[in-house]
Amino acid sequence: MSRTVPVSLPNESRPPQDEEARLRELGYQPVLARRMGGFGNFAISFSVISVLSGCMTLYGFGLATGGPAVMMWGWIGVGAFVLCVALALAEVTSAYPTSGALYYMADRLGGRRWGWYTGWLNLLGLLGAIAGIDYGAALFTGAFLKLQWNITPTPGSTFVIFLCILLLHALLNLFGVRLVSVLNSISVWWHLTGVAVIVGALVLVPDRHQSPGFVFTEFVNETGWANPFYVAAIGLLLAQYTFSGYDASAHLSEETANASVSAAKGIVRSVWASWIAGFLLLAGLTFAIQDYEGTAGSETGVPPAQIFLDALGADGATVLLLVVIVAQLFCGNAEVAAASRMVFAFSRDNALPGSAIWRRVSSRTQTPVPAVWLSVVVAAVLALPSLYSATAYGAVTAINVIGITPAYAIPVYLRLRAKDRFEPGPWSLGRWSRPIGWIAVVWVACVTVLFCLPQRSPVTADSMNYAVVALAVVLVLATVWWYVARRSYGTPQAYGSARERAEIEEGIV
Repeated sequence: MSRTVPVSLPNESRPPQDEEARLRELGYQPVLARRMGGFGNFAISFSVISVLSGCMTLYGFGLATGGPAVMMWGWIGVGAFVLCVALALAEVTSAYPTSGALYYMADRLGGRRWGWYTGWLNLLGLLGAIAGIDYGAALFTGAFLKLQWNITPTPGSTFVIFLCILLLHALLNLFGVRLVSVLNSISVWWHLTGVAVIVGALVLVPDRHQSPGFVFTEFVNETGWANPFYVAAIGLLLAQYTFSGYDASAHLSEETANASVSAAKGIVRSVWASWIAGFLLLAGLTFAIQDYEGTAGSETGVPPAQIFLDALGADGATVLLLVVIVAQLFCGNAEVAAASRMVFAFSRDNALPGSAIWRRVSSRTQTPVPAVWLSVVVAAVLALPSLYSATAYGAVTAINVIGITPAYAIPVYLRLRAKDRFEPGPWSLGRWSRPIGWIAVVWVACVTVLFCLPQRSPVTADSMNYAVVALAVVLVLATVWWYVARRSYGTPQAYGSARERAEIEEGIV
């Protein structure tokens, strides 16, 4: 595996460190069950990235925003930059393997305010991801109902399906991290097999395919904007949205054996494996398009479903839709696990309103039960605009990107600023640390600005990109709450005092 990563890992051969002792050194008493192995840790990030969720749900967006050329070349380019972000983030994760992940790293390297705002951005991105993933699964379920029983989905019925999926994921996460780990391990093979089955069917069955020239050079602009460079830039959302959520490996590090190495590896492996699988999937779909306009305006509401229908017929389309829906359910379940750990960790450091509630952990399953419920409830609220606006789903996915992507870069930037003051963990980039880190920071700065921009013209109340509004609301809320909670918020410098132990153990019920 290390052959695929252009880094040196000088310390990785040493014996695994005592992760519970390391967690205490970082200031926390272990309260979560460390029952996840290295493959399970990789699997949760791979499941959250989920090419069968991100690529599929935003495929229609891609058809209108640059078309095949932007989707294919954008995937290649964005994947390369995201791999740099993942490598740089993995190095910092190895040094600070805690459930708080990004905000804890920022706090340690830059101070309390850096940690505070990183945490709020990370939380916004994670909750937006749950909303985007599960609402996407609801859209595909609606398309399945249309094909199977000719039930036409409406915004109301789609939202009800979405709420049912959220409830399912909440209940699955309440059983404990061992079930989550098993489901994620199954998810890896389901995704890889699913991509192989979908691409194989789309290559072998249809009599007609698009030419390579169409797949790699056809540019389509249905955004209303005249500038093709602007359109191509906002069309990168498909790839950047899909390549998010790999911080899940870091958030589950307190439940992973040998986390200082396994969590870092999980982040990097999940990105490059998804990069390859996603390229094959997008190519398979695009080569199989039979009618471009019919696909983009599909009555199913889901363009990939129309590709399946045109290329394979109703029965084949139904089977492949089921493959995609199950993959999306795996993805959403993994994202709820990651988001709930972030809620738990942030509350453990008194950063959220009602922190005393959200940091509680079940003594039976060692799972942060209230944090799970809060995660799915907030995700449901974030998706409410979908009842009234046809463009709301694009905004929800952009919320995920502009929330979570800056949060990835902040610890990396602070690590670069710290220079020799940063003490690497067992997994290190060595001499590649600074060049890869700066590429990551510059890329994140660019895409954060990019996905705050309007996606449609003219800009109206219905077509506005509300992601920038959500970002502003969260930053204002974080700023206001800072002045309320700044005296109580803080990551511990060292664990061990009787008062600290009592406060943390109060959260175990």
